[in-house]
Amino acid sequence: MKIAVIGKGNVGGGLAQRWRAAGHEVTEIGRGGGAADEAEAVLLAVPSAEIEDALRGVSGVEGKTVLDATNHLQGERPDFPSLAHQVKSITGGPVAKAFNLNFASIYDEIDAQATTPSCLYCADDEARPLTEQLIRDSGYEPVSAGGLESARALEETLGVLFAVMSTGGGPVFYRFGKPGEL
Repeated sequence: MKIAVIGKGNVGGGLAQRWRAAGHEVTEIGRGGGAADEAEAVLLAVPSAEIEDALRGVSGVEGKTVLDATNHLQGERPDFPSLAHQVKSITGGPVAKAFNLNFASIYDEIDAQATTPSCLYCADDEARPLTEQLIRDSGYEPVSAGGLESARALEETLGVLFAVMSTGGGPVFYRFGKPGEL
């Protein structure tokens, strides 16, 4: 699959590396902009204040499935139900909120886990199959939190993970499963 990754930081760069290792063709796009014309999927991994500028600086993103990995950490929150809704308002295509609750600093430890870590996501129905494939191809097990109406809840869950980290344990993996699956 051809994937355009907007954002070359820890999240974007780390997922680009994992997807290349899984056999995908990945184009990384930084602050200077670029083209996503050939992409079948787009990952957006930029600071929330840069969402609009980042997407407007990339040609060919309109109508594409976008996986939004952004979180709102500071400043005024955009006037949308969620950051994923802001992304959808710009691109006009299917959107998923994914990877915003997985710590990039431990991507290199995913494969060494005794059980596959989870990646919570929510998505428009059209984005669901592609999102689940890219979550699996990055080494995580997808856990659906429903449709895009759940995106704000996922964005706000980051505070829980930060609280866990602040107890001295550092970045964590998490796993969700039904009884008997863990």
